[in-house]
Amino acid sequence: MNNNSKKIVYLGIDVHKRTYSVTAISDKQVIKKATMPAVQEVLLSFIQKNFPNATVNSAYEAGFSGFGLHRFLVTNKINNMVIHAGSVKIAINNRAKTDKRDSQKIAQQLSEDDFQSVNIPSEQRECWRAITRVRAQLVKRKAQTSCQIKALLYYFGILPHNHSKRTSKKWLIGLLILKDSIDSDVFFSLKTLIDFWLYLNQRIKETEKRVKEQAKEDFVIGNVYKETPGIGLISSRILANELGNLSQFCSQSALFSFTGLTPKEYSSGEHTRKGNISHMGNPMIRAILTESAWKAIKKDKKLGETYERLLKNTGSKKKAIVGIARKMIGIVRAKLKKVRINTMH
Repeated sequence: MNNNSKKIVYLGIDVHKRTYSVTAISDKQVIKKATMPAVQEVLLSFIQKNFPNATVNSAYEAGFSGFGLHRFLVTNKINNMVIHAGSVKIAINNRAKTDKRDSQKIAQQLSEDDFQSVNIPSEQRECWRAITRVRAQLVKRKAQTSCQIKALLYYFGILPHNHSKRTSKKWLIGLLILKDSIDSDVFFSLKTLIDFWLYLNQRIKETEKRVKEQAKEDFVIGNVYKETPGIGLISSRILANELGNLSQFCSQSALFSFTGLTPKEYSSGEHTRKGNISHMGNPMIRAILTESAWKAIKKDKKLGETYERLLKNTGSKKKAIVGIARKMIGIVRAKLKKVRINTMH
């Protein structure tokens, strides 16, 4: 490639654990393809060697690799964008999926200005997010272990069919008295699951201590979420870490769409029908907002009245509570717009 400083190169990067597959497009033509080790410095060297004086715009899909590559490229004056995997278009007659094809699709759409970047959190918020996400994983695993314990007890006839107690530390420790009255292998299996549940329970408590420490550091944004009816400390931390100050959303509808709380629309001629929510976006955010909405309608009179009105209009509790969830995150966005934040998160 000639050293033309006016040249613009669009670089699609398909990121994998061990390799980067890249396709470069300029003037609507593929000018370079390559596969290299997934080492940031190797990719930068490739760009500098092949396009020394060009303006390079690159993009890769958000995923397991996080934003480290993005920050590295931007630091080295590459105009990088991290995109949502679902935004990469796939032609009906071209569904074959390979690394090179994926990188070319990204480069092609990038050259057509057909992408919007996902929100890039600050490094601090990304680290905070690691704690709340690990906690969510531990909570999920703890619930699964609880089900495994009860399934084992039901299977061997130890637990009556009408058992309704919630799994607790006290109840589980009480089960250890069964040691001399049940088969030794069954007891070994039971104790293994109980020990694992107790371990998870302790780790969750430890992560929650870290979450409280986060809240002290991030009190400006965190308090806006926390002061919203129905949203508690843990929920406020998760929402703050996943959504930040919401400045990345140009409108309320964009925010609703991201959270997956926008109803699907079916249009035919003059008729338009609203369906169920799209379920796009982060499912954890959606779950927290809807769970918080159920609490909010009991705590806040106005939200409760709004829920009753929506319920009457839609005839559906689910649709009505989704409406409340949208209203709540809309309230948070309006409050955050008024908050002056010195450092963008």
